[in-house]
Amino acid sequence: MEVQIDSGRCQGHGRCYDIAPAVFGEDAEGYGNVPGDGTVPQGNEREARRAVASCPERAITVTEGA
Repeated sequence: MEVQIDSGRCQGHGRCYDIAPAVFGEDAEGYGNVPGDGTVPQGNEREARRAVASCPERAITVTEGA
């Protein structure tokens, strides 16, 4: 599972990194980001999905592995 944040849609609510800090981070201005290549660490899939569902702008995209 991989996640990606559309920086053009993110408004900096911070729900993603509050809910799933092992998956999402924040930049210096408080906007969400995805450290590394976007791969969700094993065992954090549920939190990642919760964070995606909580984003008011729907700025996070999920790609399931093959």
